[in-house]
Amino acid sequence: MLGTWEITAGWEALDTGSDEERACFAAVGIRAHSIWLTEGHDAIVNRLRQAPYLSAYDLAEWLAWNWWRLRWEPRSMAEGWDFSHRMASIGGGYIWPDITIFSDGERTVLLSRATAERPQTPFRYINQVAPVISALDFERGVEVFVAQVLERLEAMGVRESNLSRVWRDVQAERGDATLGRRRKLEALMGVDPDESDPELVERVLADAVRLGQGAVEELAADAGGAAERRRVLSADELAGLAVRSGFAASFDDAVRLAAPATVAPRGQLAAWQLGADAAKALRAQEALGEGAIDDAALAALLGVTPAALKRPAGGEAVGISFALRQAGEADRVLLRSRVPAGRRFELARLLGDRLLGDVAESLHPATRSTTYRQKAQRAFAAELLSPFAQVWGMLDGDFSAESQQEVAEHFKVSELTIRTQLVNHRILDRDELESEEFSIAA
Repeated sequence: MLGTWEITAGWEALDTGSDEERACFAAVGIRAHSIWLTEGHDAIVNRLRQAPYLSAYDLAEWLAWNWWRLRWEPRSMAEGWDFSHRMASIGGGYIWPDITIFSDGERTVLLSRATAERPQTPFRYINQVAPVISALDFERGVEVFVAQVLERLEAMGVRESNLSRVWRDVQAERGDATLGRRRKLEALMGVDPDESDPELVERVLADAVRLGQGAVEELAADAGGAAERRRVLSADELAGLAVRSGFAASFDDAVRLAAPATVAPRGQLAAWQLGADAAKALRAQEALGEGAIDDAALAALLGVTPAALKRPAGGEAVGISFALRQAGEADRVLLRSRVPAGRRFELARLLGDRLLGDVAESLHPATRSTTYRQKAQRAFAAELLSPFAQVWGMLDGDFSAESQQEVAEHFKVSELTIRTQLVNHRILDRDELESEEFSIAA
């Protein structure tokens, strides 16, 4: 269950600093799921405090300036990502909590790390937690806090601050549907407002008419989430790749969930739970049993031949897998992986995306990003190809790497797929995945 969060400010006096800083010096507390993320040991008074002394103004300004990226940008390895998502980067001479904020579009993670004990450092944060809140609750929490800071500035006679200007811009952008789409795309691509190539943004927006708005947003998130950010593939480029390296498909022959209402609405559940529930529903509907699904049966579910699971000789190296439907053209499927288990997994992801998403979209991409949509795909594929109940039974309490490998071979999936299943069901710690792939449970 998702909890709420809040940022509190108990105003205090400060004799030095800018007008804004003096007006908004406060005991600042951040609480989520009834846990104080800002709790720590105050060495000066030798006791625990839930709210250390910080500049509420600096925090509000940081939240406002990074609004769009905090709201939409997934976790990323890109250089500079931390500055827009990690509170410790605010600076200003204060000891900020090590809280990293990121979103999958539906849910927001507040990743809080304890800080190291250092000589001459008067405050040490102690909580190491990662509460998850709804993205809408995140929005409301920021709105309430920024409004509180602006009211304080007004009461203290400080007007026309940089915060007030930035926040007015953010509110105007949120109220303008066209500009809001642009800002969201920029955030997904990992850039600040108006710092992207305007021609690129215009082209992506134009491609959205052809491919679907949600689809191009997934492409943007994939390009922005890379360690070295990539250019967003165009509709024409995708069409060319599909013809040269893809396989013919017939999506009209693909399976559909007869009772989609049995699957919870997007965002109501964690992405992994949504995907797993959909896979269970499909297995039951199609009477697929409990064992491994062979290539022919798997391919038929998406309306392709088993040949699609064989990498074509001399095929191009591509960064994503996708299913593409274009007016007047044959449906196409392109799979990124070069290995059989990977291609099976990607085909299952594309099937899950069509079942869980908007079938009216022309493009269904499976990318390397950690948006809600991509995480749900991965969980769907994992549960469809390797049902957790059977994985659990086969392991029989032995979670060694060797046992996981045996189970993976049985179901024709990767060992990572089996580990992800165990992590999502809280059998293994999430750290087991961090070195290979970002968390998919938020």
